[in-house]
Amino acid sequence: MATIKDVAERAGVAPSTVSYVLSGSRKISEDTRRAVQAAIAELGYHPRASARTLRSARTHVLALAVPRVPGEYRAIDGRFAVDVTDAARGHDHDVLLITDEDGVGGLRRVARSGLADAAVLMAVEERDPRIEVLHELGFPAALLGHDGHAGLPWTDLDWEAAVALALRETAAAGHRRIVFLSSAEHEIAARRGYALHGLDGARRAAHETGAEVRVVSSHRDPDVLGRRLREALTTSPAPTALVVQHLILLPHLLDAVASAGRRVPDDLSVVLVGSLPDELGIRHLPRIDLPVAEMSAAVARLAIEAVELGCGTTESSSAPLRTKTREARASNASPGAPYHPIQPRMAGPTIAPPAGD
Repeated sequence: MATIKDVAERAGVAPSTVSYVLSGSRKISEDTRRAVQAAIAELGYHPRASARTLRSARTHVLALAVPRVPGEYRAIDGRFAVDVTDAARGHDHDVLLITDEDGVGGLRRVARSGLADAAVLMAVEERDPRIEVLHELGFPAALLGHDGHAGLPWTDLDWEAAVALALRETAAAGHRRIVFLSSAEHEIAARRGYALHGLDGARRAAHETGAEVRVVSSHRDPDVLGRRLREALTTSPAPTALVVQHLILLPHLLDAVASAGRRVPDDLSVVLVGSLPDELGIRHLPRIDLPVAEMSAAVARLAIEAVELGCGTTESSSAPLRTKTREARASNASPGAPYHPIQPRMAGPTIAPPAGD
């Protein structure tokens, strides 16, 4: 691995000059600065890995790791990016996006180069490989979502409780045959927390209510999803309610329902779990909104606290974020790490009873 001396030799300057360029602590001529930066790029020098003395220099930047599949649109990614940026700005921080699909390479580059003080991870998976990288590099972070093995600060909607609540309320309205549209197949296969916890909530509610709950996995391809929904909604006897965790674009969902010959809410009640607040076209549907603003504010605060407290510290000065509900104590919360679980709340109109009741 290249050292600061290697960079100095390549650029034809003293090691102290390289340090001055990196820290910005002294005025350096433009030609010298360019020569040093070119040497850094050629040698692949990473100051955070090679010069721990620079660690005290704060960038006031958070790196938001959002795994992105090229060409695939997810409204939730944009909403969180905006709200996390707003929350960070309230702490005089900016946000840098990491969008490579697995996130590992991007996190290594950012952590080693010192471009950011801490990371915020979205789409957290069980045994997420990004978390191993964070521990390896000693890089502060907080999670939007949680993995009980991570040992890192996190915030999330209690997805198990949310799905269970939506199904219980649907059953209480008189529905006995319910289709639960879960997260997409690829999200379940990746063992993302919200997908697995949602399935746990469906199993729990089916056991508690005695209702027939048919689980249908969503799909990233709208055509495949449409076929699955039509098949599920046209069985006999027909289901009278559809509870949806995987929130595709609402028009696509309603088109699939209409193509199955069902009318909302006349002969099919639709209940959303994790809908985006203020999304157009959802006001007429019973739902549990995803608390994006609260989660964004909490994760930005937790990430900045992780920097201030040191990478290996798990105690937080923020008592409200450590408050443990009964549900949180029973969940797979990371022991010792500060966290901010959010309990679900129903919103919108009352769930209509089955037609004819």
